[in-house]
Amino acid sequence: MRPEESANGFCDSASKGAFMADDFALLTVQAYSEKALLTDRTGGATSLNIPLLGLFGEIGSLLSEVKKKQRDAIAYRAYASGVVEELGDVLWYLSVLAARRGLALAEVVANIGNTSGDWRSPTDLDVTFAELQPPILSPSDGPTAVFEATLLKLAASVGLLLADQSGEGLADDRESLGRHLADIFEQLIVAANEAGVTLEAAAIKNQTKIFDRWPQNRVYPALLDDTAPSEEQLPRSLAIEISEREVAGKLYVHQTCNGLNIGDRLTDNAMAPDDYRYHDVFHYAYVAVLGWSPVTRRLFRLKRKSDPKIDEAEDGARAILIEEGITTWIFGQAVEMDFYAGLNAGDLPLDLLKQIRQFVSGYEAEQCPAWLWEDAILQGYAAFRFLREHRRGRIILNADDRQLHIEPFS
Repeated sequence: MRPEESANGFCDSASKGAFMADDFALLTVQAYSEKALLTDRTGGATSLNIPLLGLFGEIGSLLSEVKKKQRDAIAYRAYASGVVEELGDVLWYLSVLAARRGLALAEVVANIGNTSGDWRSPTDLDVTFAELQPPILSPSDGPTAVFEATLLKLAASVGLLLADQSGEGLADDRESLGRHLADIFEQLIVAANEAGVTLEAAAIKNQTKIFDRWPQNRVYPALLDDTAPSEEQLPRSLAIEISEREVAGKLYVHQTCNGLNIGDRLTDNAMAPDDYRYHDVFHYAYVAVLGWSPVTRRLFRLKRKSDPKIDEAEDGARAILIEEGITTWIFGQAVEMDFYAGLNAGDLPLDLLKQIRQFVSGYEAEQCPAWLWEDAILQGYAAFRFLREHRRGRIILNADDRQLHIEPFS
């Protein structure tokens, strides 16, 4: 199997990109582990508890993928990619757990099947994922009885590790933890073989995901309409004054730009007031940070008419509905989190950002990495909280600097 092919027989574009970056070099266990540890946000340099809970949760998610496929065999189409993703997440937690006791993940692999009393400390840490599995695997369309049995053994192995930790049997015992991890890794290899997937594909998919969320260097991608004619580009710099007015006993949000009224007078459109009438600040944040907003294109009449296909697919009614749907859904999550007050870069739930990426799948906004979506959301909600408190403000949009600011005005 060529490295750029996924283990399931389908090509994962994100994984393929990662392979291309490495010139198709086979990924070593240790190289993956070292990169994975750069994104460890579980806290505590030596504590095992949080990564153990994470490992337990990921094994549960892996079992859940099997359950969903068994329950909805025809309707559930995400099984193959789901299994690969969950296997990658398990590898991530194994890396973190090993590091908490000064173990290299490749050292753990070297002790798979080691039943002797001596712990092996190899000097060669260059074992590749490809070396751990057969060169040819048969893809599986669904879970087999053998695979299910292996997953139960895998869960049992993790359970034994948790039991030892809860009884403080691990404490600072480096080798005991290592043997537990070696047993779990062995079961993971068997599970991957039976599912017809490679751990290399799982590791690369995980690596792509974690750096999409927590990059070491934040490099802003080009604005999505950089190549469009200037008269069809979203504004790079803009000031919009937003205020609240009462008309016939009802409160409306009113917006002006360069002294001109823009947009419609907005209400909350809800049974209970929640200030959603200020939600256009979220669209402006998408413009400033993502360089994307079909809603704002319609408002300022900036549809890309010079390219009929883009005009229809990326700037049309369906794209507008996608953006409005995302904005409303994020708002529903924000209500439960104090509108993201006090959150910093890296704090938004990964599941929320993954869901957003699924919303925009197939549209140009899917090119925006997860960390950039987070940046847009946090900046938009900072402006929203200002408006909730002051009931008026001037939005300053600067797309060149990927910033949205708000200031008071009289």
